[in-house]
Amino acid sequence: MTQPIKFYDFPKSGHAHRAELMLSLLNLPTENIFVNLGKGEHKTEQFLKLNPFGQVPVIDDNGTVIADSNSILVYLAKKYDTTGKWLPKDPAGEARVQRWLSVAAGPLAFGPAAARLVTVFGYSFDTDEVITRAHALLKVMDAELAKSKFLAGDEPTIADVANYSYTAHAPEGNVSLEGYPNVRAWLARIEALPGFVGMPRTVIGLQTTA
Repeated sequence: MTQPIKFYDFPKSGHAHRAELMLSLLNLPTENIFVNLGKGEHKTEQFLKLNPFGQVPVIDDNGTVIADSNSILVYLAKKYDTTGKWLPKDPAGEARVQRWLSVAAGPLAFGPAAARLVTVFGYSFDTDEVITRAHALLKVMDAELAKSKFLAGDEPTIADVANYSYTAHAPEGNVSLEGYPNVRAWLARIEALPGFVGMPRTVIGLQTTA
């Protein structure tokens, strides 16, 4: 690597935090570039050249531009992980990881992440519906994590990075984690990893519901 990876970031974005966390876990030199979503900087002509969808995160690795948080995780693991653990190369291991990347893009996005969008960013989703979806996912996650330390096995992978941020911050969307001891233990294991960095907490003036 000849220069730091440019990381286009918005700190309250769980998608952006996935990329930030992976960059830190791999101990990669990074130049953070704040994209002010409130001022519409993600919709400017300059930014749309990086990501036509107008979304963070984006990385620019010495001219290689990658958009989409899960794509960034795959790219960083394939290029910079010397251990091979973050994205297993065997078919079954890689499939287990891909399963959870799909969860991150589906049930997580439409459950815990959507619930947080209501309280933190003022989105007008049906609150009861998204909270119900969140708990349906958490029940499955808790059962799966009773079988292994991490989502795709007993070693951390990008599956865990993809699902960590919005799960850890689910209470900000009025989704309690109290009933999910295995999920909470999993979060603690991720937070104990060398290089872990957290996402800023948002204080919400609402009661947390189970």
